Amino acid sequence: MAIIDISNLKKSYGQVEVLRKISFEVNKNDVVAIIGPSGSGKSTLLRSLVYLEEVNGGSIRVDGEDLVKDGVYSKPQKIKQITSKMGMVFQHFNLFPHLTVKENLELAPKLVRKESPLEIQKRSEELLEKIGLANWATSYPSTLSGGQKQRVAIARALMMNPEILLFDEPTSALDPELTEEVLQVMKKLAEEQMTMIVVTHEMGFAKEVANKVIFMDKGEIIESGHPDELFLHPQHERTKSFLYRNLK
Repeated sequence: MAIIDISNLKKSYGQVEVLRKISFEVNKNDVVAIIGPSGSGKSTLLRSLVYLEEVNGGSIRVDGEDLVKDGVYSKPQKIKQITSKMGMVFQHFNLFPHLTVKENLELAPKLVRKESPLEIQKRSEELLEKIGLANWATSYPSTLSGGQKQRVAIARALMMNPEILLFDEPTSALDPELTEEVLQVMKKLAEEQMTMIVVTHEMGFAKEVANKVIFMDKGEIIESGHPDELFLHPQHERTKSFLYRNLK
């Protein structure tokens, strides 16, 4: 059974349609890369999954439960329960500048999960070790590079033990040399079979790490498939044109 099932999703801002009849499934342990030009609705789609955007129609099921069904949302408590299964990593890190790295990681589990301080501390130390930033635990975000900030943001999302991680252009604000350190963390998560949906302009990552690639343009899914199929044998002219511009 699909861990995420999206059916006929629609979203408009006034007269402007940003998502048009979006349908696809994500299975457990999938790494799904969503690619396409700016303004194609990729980030809106991702944000809809965690209720940061409300859709106007269609359905989203997560782990067999309805977040929204035929445009009607579940009750707030159910929405909270469903969205808690997903962690989100944003383009611009969204770290709290007045908190240390360790405090950034530990805040949500303390406030939301009410876990024991020892459990939270143990997990934050393990995650900082995993992302190679154990020595930066007491540092503030302003002293970190962009790549380090994004790795902290990933660790912070992992602190809530999500079943699914969503990444919204996680490297687009970074210089090329910093991009690689973030992609390495994401590749490691893929190897550990974390279910991920990644909106990205990193074609190399999509080809190498994803097992499914979705190409969006103008609010629609134009085509999708295994990276080998989509990158080597695209079926649609829009896909061919996009790949020609972005694979040079």
